[in-house]
Amino acid sequence: MSEENFLINLKKELNITLTDQARNHLKKYCTFLLEYNEHTNLTAIKTPDEVYLKHFYDSLTLTKMLDVESSQKILDIGTGAGFPGLVLAICFPNLEVHLLDSNNKKINFLNEMIKKLNLSNAKTIYSRTEEYSKTHIEEYDIITSRAVAELRILIETAFPLLKINGFFLAMKSNIEEEIKNAEGILTRLKGDIKHIENFSLPNQAGLRNIIKIQKLAPTPNTFPRAYATILKKPLKKL
Repeated sequence: MSEENFLINLKKELNITLTDQARNHLKKYCTFLLEYNEHTNLTAIKTPDEVYLKHFYDSLTLTKMLDVESSQKILDIGTGAGFPGLVLAICFPNLEVHLLDSNNKKINFLNEMIKKLNLSNAKTIYSRTEEYSKTHIEEYDIITSRAVAELRILIETAFPLLKINGFFLAMKSNIEEEIKNAEGILTRLKGDIKHIENFSLPNQAGLRNIIKIQKLAPTPNTFPRAYATILKKPLKKL
């Protein structure tokens, strides 16, 4: 997808019109990502057209579920090279976006990118989610994650960070089995699936799903469990 087609699809499919500054920032982001990727493995994607479609456009499909007009504090878990979090921060300066990842090489890239673009509404966090959640209880309005871990794991590690009545937006490709496996943790942590958005990326680039889950009550301080326990002992539905 060329930059021109990217902008056309944004307007037509997502009702997004980017400012000149956002367009220029995304150009710089694309160029720097591909240059950096030549010596540090950040993404399997190698061309600008793929970056615009499979990273930039894909990230912005989150606006199907996200109110980008209001000022919200967002955490992007397992952000990698900044998807969707940094794209959101670039396109919607009113959002405060925190980018969390446990890979220091990716955090270093993001710090350089943020500095190059002089973004004041984005910052990085070098940590594992289950560790960060112990000291940042109910801090975020929105938590998102794109293709990082199984849904039940994401819910257990992320929910302590989410404000009551806040939303976790999980970007997934295949969801049926993951939703079934997450029933136990959803029950324990009072999570309610409000909506699932199913759609296809342009150019037959694949099926996507966004799962919108609301947190209805405080998370017990016994969560999250140790990561090894989360992996080995999925919670059963009550």
